[in-house]
This record gives sequence, structure tokens and C-alpha cells, in this order.
Amino acid sequence: MFRINSVYKFQGKDYRILKIIPSHIIWIDLNHPNANPSIIKKEELITAIEVGEAEITDDPFADISLINVTEGSVQQKKRDMGMNIIDLLISNEHFYDPSIRFSLVKIIIEQHKTTHQTIYRLARRYWQRGQTPNALIPSYNNSGAKGVKRIAKNKKLGRPRKYSEGVGALVDQNVERLFRININKYMLTKDKYSLSYAYRKFSTMYHSLFPDIADSEIPTIWQFKYFYEREFPKVTQLTARTNPIIYAKDIRELHSTVNTQVLGPGSRYEIDATIADIYLVSDSDRACIVGRPTIYLVADVFSRMVVGFYIGFENASYVTAMQALQVAMTDKVELCKQYGYEITYDDWPCIGLPDAILADRGELLGHQIEALEYNFSIRIENTAPYRGDLKPIVERYFRTIQTKFKPFASGVVQQVKEKKRGGSDYRLDATLTITEFKQIIIGSILAHNTSHQLTTYDRDIDMPSDLPLVPIHLWNWGIQHRVGQLKQVSEKALRVALLPKIKATLSDLGLKMFGVFYNCPEIYKQGWMHRKKSISRPESFQVAYDPSNAEIIYVFYQEHSLDYWEATLSPRSREFMGCSFWEVWQVQHEQKKTKAAQNLKTNRSQANLEEHIESIIARADAKKPSSTLSKKERLTDLRKNKQAEKDSERLKQRNNSQKSSKSAFTVLDHSEQSSENQSNIIPMPKSRQFIDLENDEDYKLRFGIYQELLDDLGDSGDEN
Repeated sequence: MFRINSVYKFQGKDYRILKIIPSHIIWIDLNHPNANPSIIKKEELITAIEVGEAEITDDPFADISLINVTEGSVQQKKRDMGMNIIDLLISNEHFYDPSIRFSLVKIIIEQHKTTHQTIYRLARRYWQRGQTPNALIPSYNNSGAKGVKRIAKNKKLGRPRKYSEGVGALVDQNVERLFRININKYMLTKDKYSLSYAYRKFSTMYHSLFPDIADSEIPTIWQFKYFYEREFPKVTQLTARTNPIIYAKDIRELHSTVNTQVLGPGSRYEIDATIADIYLVSDSDRACIVGRPTIYLVADVFSRMVVGFYIGFENASYVTAMQALQVAMTDKVELCKQYGYEITYDDWPCIGLPDAILADRGELLGHQIEALEYNFSIRIENTAPYRGDLKPIVERYFRTIQTKFKPFASGVVQQVKEKKRGGSDYRLDATLTITEFKQIIIGSILAHNTSHQLTTYDRDIDMPSDLPLVPIHLWNWGIQHRVGQLKQVSEKALRVALLPKIKATLSDLGLKMFGVFYNCPEIYKQGWMHRKKSISRPESFQVAYDPSNAEIIYVFYQEHSLDYWEATLSPRSREFMGCSFWEVWQVQHEQKKTKAAQNLKTNRSQANLEEHIESIIARADAKKPSSTLSKKERLTDLRKNKQAEKDSERLKQRNNSQKSSKSAFTVLDHSEQSSENQSNIIPMPKSRQFIDLENDEDYKLRFGIYQELLDDLGDSGDEN
């Protein structure tokens, strides 16, 4: 029931069982400095346990048995010497009897020439600490009061000076306060000032406060450093002097691995983009340097497979991210064939939808990605800003994949762009085109997926030991034993769902987006294109568009649904046939620049015209004579005045016509022939209705141009 060395708590004290005899237990108080072995009846202890007055507890000296003493050390010598002194006492069967113990102590004193106090101190330590030889090891870890602050009174702490002059300064509370002020100001900041700089600032402050103190009596840099390291632990220094983003990304302690967060292939994809460290040339003109391409990679966390990619010159955005995700979720056999790689489905079997996609806050944050989240049940996860460490798989592969071409390719980005004397600009060494660069990256991805050994991969408990730690083998094993096949969807439906979306307005001219008009047969069937205000039509539709093709868009005619109509380019926007939306935006940009320049000219011309009109009106107003006639009298002869002015105008036109006829001989001949022909024309007599209309003023006001024609006919008839 009871065991030797067990510790029991009884009546608020801790006791260790030293020996068990038939009806009694020998134990000793662990905490009393003058304790000796005592006897208690077994029945008494059992009763105390049953009523709750005694219970077994932890041994406070259990760690002593784990101490490994160095051979020949002071600790070993003192331990062995102590055991040699008390061996006669502790090995006696009746050590608990005071009379026998006293006689044994007297014998030990005579044999080892030691004292009564030393023997009892060693024996008490042996019994209280577990009755093992290590119980007699000196507790040097308690020496020196480690971690306890020393308080200086009348003398400087530490060793006296040997080479420097003076006695040294006493570091009291006032000095510590100055230490703390300068440490908080210069050492515990993100500016990363040196300790020497902070101490010099302290010295300047100390001199200002105590100008009479000699330089030799100013607290030294070692006292300053000792206070800094004593009061501010290393973790405090590190967190205070490091940028929080860098600390969280590169320095903080790690508690787990990414493999503990995924179940199998497709549990989580990581997607990220980077700018490749190489300059490329144009496919059509190798003399034209086009810059550095963008690389998007999609990686599976469980197997480390690279499941999708994008390589091109578009900036990192939602559009390019969707192109990479489309590659990740569809068959890649035909894509690889375009770049000269004949593969089968088994070489790159990553087809289907993952459970989750982890990305930066930029590309996959917003309403655009909701189609994946709600229609295909894909969980979208976003990392915190500047936390690339939260996507370790794809971030690490960016470095790995670029090491494949950097040692061999020309035009690779160097650490220093400025060329040395006699050197060359590495950008001028570019030789690879975007097509050739894609071939290199695709080849590197295939090699990584099928043969790269993951030396630091942490296995799960159920993974067989003979499973090669290669992405393709991990993928196939996970598909078979963990998650099964990934969810499959229509490739076209997935493509449309991943396209960027925008609202297009609807009018009788068609659907309009980005200033481009589209027509759709289904919209015509709905009757929404009729040009009548009474026609009720939706104001706008959500549409998806492929940035590489401006000739077709996809109209989502129902909310929260991926059902769509296909709308094609309207004849009104035929100038954009065969264009991409990037080209459309470029053309519109140039048109807006042209329009802005023309607006300046138009405004200037309009201003000149208005100024000219105003000057004419001003001169006319100045020439207006003052009349003595009444308003009625001035309006009475309005018809006669107009007829007179008309006759004057006709006379001027006739004179001008005659002058022009004389100036051109050929025109003169032609006019003679026409007059001969006109002489043969018999004029028709005017009817009374014609005569009445000729004198109708309202008719002339409503149909002025026709009245002039009638007058011309009348004049020609009168002449004949």
C-alpha cells in the first residue's frame, strides 16, 4: 500500500517515507531544518487518509535524481565525501531509534574527525531529498542570489578598478532613472541605435545634471550595459527593436507546420505572384527589350504540387490570378503540348476544385471572387498585409524555380543595377523571349512535381515509410487514402465564373460597357431595344468579360446565378473588331487625348465666333436710328419693307451672276444654250390659289422656302 520515498501531506506538513516496518512507518519532515526520523502507526495514517487529513503529493526533490555530475568536479567530490561520512548511520536498520542514532554519530565523529552538526546536516539532507547519493550534491544553483537585484549603499558594486582612475560611480535610483530614460529613448526603438550611442547620450545628460562630477566618476558603459541586460530581457529587446511586420514574419516562434492544417490534396491551394528576376525580349523583334515578366503560381499545401501558373507581362491582379486558377483547375495536357511537352494526365493529375484558396488581400478580396465562394463552395482565405510567411509553400518555390535558370540565362537581375567601370548593363544582355521563358518555367514545374525530393517534409503518422517524398507520389497517395478525387465542374462554366465582372448599362443602343456596345438575341426577343419611353427595360446587367477578347461578353440575366447569355459586338462599335480589351482601352485612351486637344481648339474657335457676333451686334445697335413713329406705324409696312428688301437682294444676285458669266467663257456658252432651251418653255398660267398664297403672310412665315420658290417661278413667268 505504502512505498518508500513517497511524499504525503499530513496536517499541513510534507513527510517522506524512509522505511516501512510491520505496523509502523518511519518518515521525516521535508521542510523543518532540524527534523529527524519519526514513527507513525500505519492505522493512524490510513485513518487520516480516509477522513481527508492526509494525501499523497508530488516530490519536490524529484529532479535531483536527474542531475548528471561531471567526473572530478567539486560537486562529485563533496557528494562522495558526504556519503562516506554518513554511510555507517544510513545503512543501520535502526537509524530511526534516537539512542542508536546517537551512538552511531559518536563513532562517526571519532572515525572521520568531524562534528556532530555536520553529520546530522548530511544525514538530514540525505533523508529529506530522497535517500540517493545525489541528495548530497551541493545546491550551487542557489548560491549568489541569482536574479536578485543588489542594492548599493555606500560602496560601488562589482570589482574595484585596476587600470582606470577613480573609484567609480555608485548606481543608485537616480542613476538608474537616467539609465532607463536613455534606454527607452534610444535602445528600445525601431531606429536600432547602438549601445555606445545611447551611453554617450546618457553621458551628455549626466554632465548637464552634475557638471562638477569628474569624467572618471561617471557611471561606465559596463554599468549601463549591465543595467540594460538585467532590466530588459532579450525577448523584450528583440520585440522593441524590430519592426512588428518583420518580427511576425521572420523572427517569432513557430508552434506548428502547414501540414497539420490540411487533410490531403486539394484541402488548400496557395496562390501568389512575383516579378521574375530576368529581362526578356520581344517575340517579334529580339532587339526590343520588353522588361521583366510576372509569374503566378498555385501550389497544393499537402503534396507541394504546383497545380497552376500564369506567365506574362500583365501586372498582378484579379484578372491574372483567375487565369492561373483556371489552369490549376483544368486539364493541362494541351497547354503543355503548345510549348513542346508531351505529357499525359498521370504526369499532372491536378484537375478539379480545391476546398480552400489562400491568397493575398489584393487579388482575391472583393465581390469578384464570390462566384467561386458561393457557386462552387470554395473557401477563400486572405493573409494579413506583409505576411508572406503565411503562404510558405508558394513563397519558397518562387526562389526554387528561379534558381533553375539564373546560373545559365542572360539578362538576369543583379544585386546592383549600376554597372562598374568597364562593365555592362545586365538588361542589355537579355536574349530570352516570353515563349522561351514559358518553356523553361513549365519544364521546371514538371521536374519539381515528378522528381523533386522534399527533404524537410514532415510526415503524418499514417504515411508509410516507403512513400517517396516527391509531390506526385504524395498527391497520388493523398487522393487514394485521404480525400478522393477533387470536385469536377464544366470547364467552360468554370472559365466564365472566373472571368472578371462589371456592370453594363442597357439602352435602345444595346449593352454598354467600357464605352463599347453589344447586342444579344435574347435582349431583342424581350423587346428591350425598342426606342420608346414606354418600354420597360432593366437599367443594367452583371456581365463577365475576357480581357483578351473584346468581341464577346457574358450576360448574367439572373441574380445569384451563373446562367448567361452571350452578347457580341454591335455594329456601332465595329472599330474594335478583333481587339482585346487592353487594345480597346489603349484606343480609347488615345481618342480621349485627341478629344481633349480638339476641345481646346473648339473652345477657342467658339470664343472667337461669339466675340465676332457680339461686335457685329454692338455696331448694329450703335447704328440704330431714333424714330418718331409709333410701334404700330413701324409694323404696318412690314410686308412692303420685306418685299423691297427681297427685290434689292435679287437685284444684287442678278448683277453678281452677270459678272461671273462674263468672267468665264465656257460658262457663258453654257448659259446661252440654257437660255435657248428656256425660250422654248411655255409658262403655265397662275391659278387664283397661287395668287392667294402669294399674299398670305402666315403661309410665308410657315413655309418660307417654298414661298421663295413660288416667287422665283412667278418672276420667271412674268419675264417670259
